[in-house]
Amino acid sequence: MRVVTLLPSATEIVYALGVEPVGVSHECDYPPAAREQPSVNSSRVDPEASSSEINEQVAEAESGDGVYAIDRETLAAVEPDVVITQGVCDVCAVDHVQVAQAVEEEGIDAEVLTLDVHSLDDLFDSIHRVGAAIGRDERAVEYVTELRERVAAVETTAARATESPTMAVLDWIDPVMVAGHWVPEMVELGGGVYGMAERGEHSRPREWEDVREYDPDVVVAAPCGFDVAQTRENLTDLTDRDGFDDLSAVQTDRAYVMDGHHFVNRSGPRLVDTVEYLAALLHPDLFDAPPRDAVVELPTVRA
Repeated sequence: MRVVTLLPSATEIVYALGVEPVGVSHECDYPPAAREQPSVNSSRVDPEASSSEINEQVAEAESGDGVYAIDRETLAAVEPDVVITQGVCDVCAVDHVQVAQAVEEEGIDAEVLTLDVHSLDDLFDSIHRVGAAIGRDERAVEYVTELRERVAAVETTAARATESPTMAVLDWIDPVMVAGHWVPEMVELGGGVYGMAERGEHSRPREWEDVREYDPDVVVAAPCGFDVAQTRENLTDLTDRDGFDDLSAVQTDRAYVMDGHHFVNRSGPRLVDTVEYLAALLHPDLFDAPPRDAVVELPTVRA
């Protein structure tokens, strides 16, 4: 089975099910072997720019030819049987309409499988769908069972907590955006309260005053596409805001930076890791601390 994956989460799913893709997106970097595969698309946005500059570039690209371009020559050359894309966000990865058009116009005999994940159940369903499409049904069932058991273990442990801290996860910092989709559900599974977005709701810009008024017990900066180091470079976009130092989370040293690129914005199997990490930030007395390549305390980043 020759599979092309046009988003990092799908690449992780395919590898987890025991198939190596013949083509990937320019952002696919996990597992490390994915970096060695041909890239069949590119971005019109500079990922190394500042958060505000990226925001401007995205707006400009969306009003033009789109954020992503498909390398049709490479896509045809790898001769896929299945091409996996997404319908969640035009900024996160190449859109399924653009992919279907390229496949049709290039005369490629391939199934286009579109993933549309807004919750953990959507993720687990996507793993089953990918498994069916690439002939790995049995492994998909086993894998989803393993992931569900880990989520259930977090929920069981979190139920022992005597309090439910409020949390805000920011998946962009200039402008400020509060993470939606699967994030509210994950915070609640970890024993927290997520009062700035509903389960499944799209991430969207918020007024900074709304964040200050909410005044979360725990705040996590996890910009989309940024790892911890890149967030550090842009951190003043958040920390220089009026009243940031007065937030309860900052006053009590419960402000963190998380690798958004790998653990928050990517709707793949490692969202289950993120459930565990968020639970640990909410209830450090009940869970092991997250690895430092995934989460660091804000004071450490400032130093």
